Amino acid sequence: MTKEMETETTSIENDKQTKCGAPETSETAEERKNKKFVSRAESLNLHLKVRPDSDEQPENDGVSEPPGLLTLAVQRYEGETCEGQFHGEGVACFKGGHVYKGMFSQGLMDGHGLFTHATGLKYQGEFVSNKLMGQGTYTWPDGSCYTGEVYNGIRHGIGTFQCPKNHVSYRGQWNQGERHGKGTAYYNEDKTSWYKGDWVKNNREGRGVRCYPSGNIYSGEWKNNLRHGEGVMKWLKQGQEYVGTWQDGVQHGRGTHVWILKRAEESQYFQSNHYKGDFIHGQRHGQGTFYYASGAIYEGEWRNSKKHGQGKFTFTDGRVFEGEFVDDQMMTPSLRAPTSLGAFIMSGSHLSMLGPDMTLSIECLLDKIPERKRDTECKQVEFVVLRQDIDLRSIYSFYSRLGHAHSSDNTFLLSRLQLWRLLKDCNIHHHNITLAQIDRFIREDAGSAEIHSPFTPILLRNLLSCLVIVAYHIYHKDMILQKNLLAACLSRLLTDDILPNAKNVKGFLFRQPHLAVVALNYMKRCWEVYQADCRVRTGSADDLTMTCRHLLWMFKDLQLLDHNLTTAKLMDIITAESCDSSSRSSCLDLEITFLEFFEVLLGCAEVKCQQVCEVLEEDGPLARSDSEAMTHQPEMEASEEMMNATMSPSQSSEDLTAQHVGSQDTKINLHEASSSAEHTEDHSEGNGMQISRMETKDQEVELRSQTVHHFFNHIFFQAFDHHQLVTRIIEEKHRQEA
Repeated sequence: MTKEMETETTSIENDKQTKCGAPETSETAEERKNKKFVSRAESLNLHLKVRPDSDEQPENDGVSEPPGLLTLAVQRYEGETCEGQFHGEGVACFKGGHVYKGMFSQGLMDGHGLFTHATGLKYQGEFVSNKLMGQGTYTWPDGSCYTGEVYNGIRHGIGTFQCPKNHVSYRGQWNQGERHGKGTAYYNEDKTSWYKGDWVKNNREGRGVRCYPSGNIYSGEWKNNLRHGEGVMKWLKQGQEYVGTWQDGVQHGRGTHVWILKRAEESQYFQSNHYKGDFIHGQRHGQGTFYYASGAIYEGEWRNSKKHGQGKFTFTDGRVFEGEFVDDQMMTPSLRAPTSLGAFIMSGSHLSMLGPDMTLSIECLLDKIPERKRDTECKQVEFVVLRQDIDLRSIYSFYSRLGHAHSSDNTFLLSRLQLWRLLKDCNIHHHNITLAQIDRFIREDAGSAEIHSPFTPILLRNLLSCLVIVAYHIYHKDMILQKNLLAACLSRLLTDDILPNAKNVKGFLFRQPHLAVVALNYMKRCWEVYQADCRVRTGSADDLTMTCRHLLWMFKDLQLLDHNLTTAKLMDIITAESCDSSSRSSCLDLEITFLEFFEVLLGCAEVKCQQVCEVLEEDGPLARSDSEAMTHQPEMEASEEMMNATMSPSQSSEDLTAQHVGSQDTKINLHEASSSAEHTEDHSEGNGMQISRMETKDQEVELRSQTVHHFFNHIFFQAFDHHQLVTRIIEEKHRQEA
């Protein structure tokens, strides 16, 4: 068997053109060999006419016989007869060396029997009036066999073909001796190379899935054994995927090709190069957009997988080149020669003194400044930034690493979640401004559809622009008499708020690095819960936030308040970082972002699971397998008992919730008792051992990690899911009553 040809291109470009992975050959040598067994079917078109005497002519039944039919004359017969005809069980030997052993009826082969052709080909199965009809099995001399439905000696219906010599097999529908309809073909012994889908006259045609020996998979439309139409190809080892239109086995038409870069999780470059646009004969050709893993973007014309024609290239630092490209090279409008990355056309009229990654976007503030002073204001702001360049870059790098395990490249992008933490650490919220308001101020610069999403990436230039905007909103009234208003505001913000307080991490989330890594496993699900309880604050539908008051209502609705987590205790957690924690009522109507919501949950976890923590501290941490199991299941569903409890129409929402929470408390106590019993012996043996500080610290981290797992898996998510389910049942009941 010849090896399948694969010519996938695996190179990944860094801010340069990347060639498409060439498609795998649609028809392999093993598949071509597989075609041979189809032609063998012609030798099986046996419409057998049996005649006792060589001079007797076959009866003409008016049915035209297909080519290749055999008319056989009996030389010898042994078996039962009736009225001079073969009838019952018998053996007939024909001229030419063919033999039939089986049932006869009125002189014809009829019933079950075995026909052996002179060439060694055998058919065992059902016969109807000398015709091979019904269920049967063909066996070739080389060991190949077919088992399934037969019509007039031809494979027709459902059947399975197997060839042990080249390990080819097919199971599915047949029509007139050809694979036709739905079926699955395997092309090697271990069945790692296969096709499952539609067939038309022995060809892959229609919709189907092809798995190649390399493990690469294509799922989509086929025509004449080639990828043709809409389909998805995945090059697994190379980390590539193409979704789009195919023609004659290659990308052709509109599609998206993705190159996945395998870097450290959440690293700045843990993204994908991907191209979306036109393809012609497997090449990027026409109009298309290439998104680089580094954040750069090219939009424009392509020719033979190279940037060629008019296009726009946006660098990672925000610089923009718009003009002509020739063979992947930028061309200056005047010189018509390749230009280096240092030469570019800046969007906007002001030429920045800052580095490309620090270019400010503060047009919203410059509109408030008289036009004649705008250039001067920009320069003065840039002077302030340049003076603190090292410190600002250090702050960006520090906060972008929060919540991440160690990475070899440490090239993380700051997220909005980490930006919120920086602003809170610097007490920006003490200046009568909320994080939600800041999100609205920097909405255009951040460039995210969800203005309060914690996942939005924030580049260094976005951070600097944010600080300038925040400084203006906090200090512009105090600095109104200053000559350079924006520079004065920024200078004061950096001097009084940012530089003295940055890197002094507060809050429940990032304060303990190892715990933050664990807690962030639940971030996505918690974001969904947060969104479910948000309200529209402005006229924009994507401006969704909640207030402290709504958070209190949520805890009440979920029945999470108890003798440990009281309303007063919950308010202490909510107002822990407020300017005046003694005035709780003033905080009720303040908007809170997802960071504040998430940290309240982590604070409640410590209080809610206090009893569990005490037991675990006495008995030692749980077995690691339990912890790991909970880590891999951060979003556990509600128990079956809870589902059954909610189905009683006589119970109210509060009764059901109380019953659910009560059952969970019972489970917690059982878990505590079990944990205590399991570790009593180990604990007693270890009393006399000296435990190092590092071991103690590891145990504390493990304990707090289990607290987080327990709170989210067994308390918060189950309570939320239960409340959602009960709410849906009550709403459905009201609709039925109405």
